[in-house]
Amino acid sequence: MSMMGEESGEERRGRRGRDRDRDRRDNRNQQDDRDNEFVDKLVAINRVAKVVKGGKNFGFAALVVVGDKKGRVGFGHGKAREVPEAIRKATEEAKKSMIRVPLREGRTLHHDGKGHWGAGRVMLRAAPPGTGLIAGGPMRAVLEVLGVADVVAKSQGSSNPYNMVRATFDALKGQVSPRHVANRRGLKVSDIVARRSDGAGSADAAAEG
Repeated sequence: MSMMGEESGEERRGRRGRDRDRDRRDNRNQQDDRDNEFVDKLVAINRVAKVVKGGKNFGFAALVVVGDKKGRVGFGHGKAREVPEAIRKATEEAKKSMIRVPLREGRTLHHDGKGHWGAGRVMLRAAPPGTGLIAGGPMRAVLEVLGVADVVAKSQGSSNPYNMVRATFDALKGQVSPRHVANRRGLKVSDIVARRSDGAGSADAAAEG
């Protein structure tokens, strides 16, 4: 009887260990699935040097933007002694600071917008189908991972990538969908989109419901 009790106890411990291993594998798989849905782009990487007795200590700072190409985007900044580690830190920070931007027909912005950060000034304009992504540098990286296909963007201030990225996010945070405006004003979506001057008011009203 004692031997049977010992065996059953060992079996229980073994079963609990197998359950813990399975849970860890499931958690890793879920994390991998979440990571696979994001696209990341390295915007800029800087090398900094600290002069010490006997030479210099080099470090690297990376700026990364991450998005799912479906209206979510974020950016992060990471520092480390090695380039891959700096990029990893920046990517993790970007995933934690993602914002959601309402998109029109899943391809462009709902309206024009301006953003600024420090000396950075940017302008974003919604565009009709077929226009393409007319933007350069850090702004293009942000809009690509966001999932925008038709937009005209212009930088009117500093060319510093950190200022440009933050200014672009400032402009994106000001985007508001017609549904949100209609709910806030107590109107119908068709009343809001009918005022657009690009001839797409009726189609947008149907899409917004």
